Amino acid sequence: MTTVFILLALFALLAAGVPVAFALGGLGAALLLVGGFSPLMVPQGFLSTIDNFVLLAVPLFLLMSNILLRGGVGHDLFAAVQAWVGHLPGGLAVATIFSCGIFAAISGSSVATAATIGTVAIPEMIKHGYPRNMVLGLLAAGGTLGILIPPSIPMIVYGFITEESVIQLFLAGIGPGFLLIALFVTYAILHAIFSKDYGKREKASWKVRRNTSIRALPSIFLAIVVITGIYFGVFTPTEAAGVGFICAIIITTLVLRTLTIEKLKLAVVESMVTTATILLIVAGAKVFGKAITLYRIPQDLATLITTTFTEPWGFILVMSLVLVLMGLFLEALSMMLIMVPVLAPALLPIGIDPIWFGIFFVIMIECALITPPIGLNLYVIQSVAKARMGEVASGVWPFLIIMLVTVFICYLWQDLVLYIPFKL
Repeated sequence: MTTVFILLALFALLAAGVPVAFALGGLGAALLLVGGFSPLMVPQGFLSTIDNFVLLAVPLFLLMSNILLRGGVGHDLFAAVQAWVGHLPGGLAVATIFSCGIFAAISGSSVATAATIGTVAIPEMIKHGYPRNMVLGLLAAGGTLGILIPPSIPMIVYGFITEESVIQLFLAGIGPGFLLIALFVTYAILHAIFSKDYGKREKASWKVRRNTSIRALPSIFLAIVVITGIYFGVFTPTEAAGVGFICAIIITTLVLRTLTIEKLKLAVVESMVTTATILLIVAGAKVFGKAITLYRIPQDLATLITTTFTEPWGFILVMSLVLVLMGLFLEALSMMLIMVPVLAPALLPIGIDPIWFGIFFVIMIECALITPPIGLNLYVIQSVAKARMGEVASGVWPFLIIMLVTVFICYLWQDLVLYIPFKL
């Protein structure tokens, strides 16, 4: 009964428009006081969140991605990929997906990926006859690759909550990330083949391919440095974020010469605001998590789950339905911070690997990023394209289905997730 009351209170606060950070932190503090626990746990929870080496990667990755965004790196990436595949059926859509994947491997942010590639790709695709709602849906969905392909800010937060290895989570995201890109590309090609709306593009000359590729090389080099450095243990994810930030400064100021002082100031301010928002939510969730642990809610829920679900597939099916419904009302990070502390104790007893579950959860919150009416990427693309929300929302459904198919494949073929971090 206590668990139901707490959940109802939380959802009532969220429905009333209370910011997620204050809803979680305030309810957690109230539970501690009502339960007779020391109120000092509240400031201790906030301090332990902010004073954490793992979470230091969040502002650094955000700063790196905003510098790349302001430095026009997305334009160079898109131009290079378009020169190679733009003449194929659905070539511009394929170029957009690949560009999103490459930028995702640099930034770790879905919003930055959608905004960066969308600014360049949307007018180009519409000019060549691509249906407007399909273009907007493609960019909204392509942006979600930013949190699945490593590095990934939600994976860093998941690792912080569950105390799992962030490096293993990053490596586990590679297989599903490539699968999702392949499925998006397949859909884009088939859509073009069976549609008569597309304008055919001429094949780019070798000179254009060479010049655009040379200009995109520094950004691709940055992605390789970050991923291989983490994979081979040269630096931790937090150190990788710092290295990536320095490389981003060098690329945009000395190599591409596109970053001005004004743009750098904008990037710093945007990163600061987003970092403060994320850390406040994480800190509030820390207090809430401490409170419900003292009330033994995660332990009781774990017992309920293990007695209710004798097979992992039943639990995953129910969780998929719950997360799809929650995605209608909550943004991605809030879903993770509310659900994971409660569910984590139940994973191992019913035979679910926490690393696999982390990737499953990230794909499901990818769905939340493009699910109306709260999906954050919908608002990003709406702003970039100056479109109506209905136009963006109507174009995302094929990609939402593809994401759910990816979850199903990951469940049937779990080595797609676990092979690289544990067997390679």
